[in-house]
Amino acid sequence: MAELAALEDPKARAVNERHGDDHGVNLSKLRAIAKRLKTRQELARELWRTGDTAARLLALLICRPKAFERDELDAMLREARTPKVQDWLVNYVVKKNPHAEELRVAWFADSDPVVASAGWALTTERVAKKPDGLDLPALLDAIESEMKDAPDRLQWAMNHCLAQIGIEHAEYRTRAIAIGERLEVLKDYPTSPGCTSPFAPVWIDEMVRRQGGK
Repeated sequence: MAELAALEDPKARAVNERHGDDHGVNLSKLRAIAKRLKTRQELARELWRTGDTAARLLALLICRPKAFERDELDAMLREARTPKVQDWLVNYVVKKNPHAEELRVAWFADSDPVVASAGWALTTERVAKKPDGLDLPALLDAIESEMKDAPDRLQWAMNHCLAQIGIEHAEYRTRAIAIGERLEVLKDYPTSPGCTSPFAPVWIDEMVRRQGGK
């Protein structure tokens, strides 16, 4: 904790806080600490229990993803709250855990929009890698009816799922693009030069183009 405190940068904190993340540690330096520590499951649990965002991010880098129980991960997600911690928890830990599918189903239907956004993120992963068993038309129905008025993090996750359906599944591409154009979610999102807009119709078209129009 002392080492993390010494890395605190007020400028980095100011930037991160604009995105809802309350830490000021450069992530490259955080990853360097994790590389030195290697896998330390019990230390990871201790770091998580501090409640400190930088400590939790480090915990997620040095933990053993398959070692967590289902209820433990559920509690961690509900405690996470800051976007970066939630994002790393889902992508670095939950996706590699044997309870991932069970958690995806439970979180997807949760009344807390932050928890639900994690369910949508896991669903997006399945849309891309293991779509068998998913009801893609039903996902599009839900996106069409709920995404426009969803809270920010849930809206972002639903939009990612919409784009992924359009990118990966040619038979639903026209409908996915039409939904995006009608709802106009993230249409005016500021995008840096050389980056792809998160507006689903643009995102879908660009990724399909890169894949050779498949």
